[in-house]
Amino acid sequence: MKDWNTWRTTIRGAISQARNLGIPDEQIRKMYEAFADFLAQKICPATPEEALLKEMWNKANPEERKALTGILFKMMEK
Repeated sequence: MKDWNTWRTTIRGAISQARNLGIPDEQIRKMYEAFADFLAQKICPATPEEALLKEMWNKANPEERKALTGILFKMMEK
C-alpha cells in the first residue's frame, strides 16, 4: 500500500465483506492474524507504519500477536 489510509480503507473493506458473508468477528480476527503473519514473513514494508507493524509482529510471542491483531482490528473499525 502507498500509505496508511489506503491500508486502513482496504482492511476495513475486507472486514465489511467478511461480515456481509456472515463470518463471525472471531473468525475474521483469526484470518487477519494469518494474513499479518504472511505479510511479516513475505512482504517488504512500503511505509513507515508497515515497517513498525512488521517489527512489532516479529518481536511478539503468539499471545502478543493475538492482542496486536485485536487492537488492529478495532482500529480498522473506526
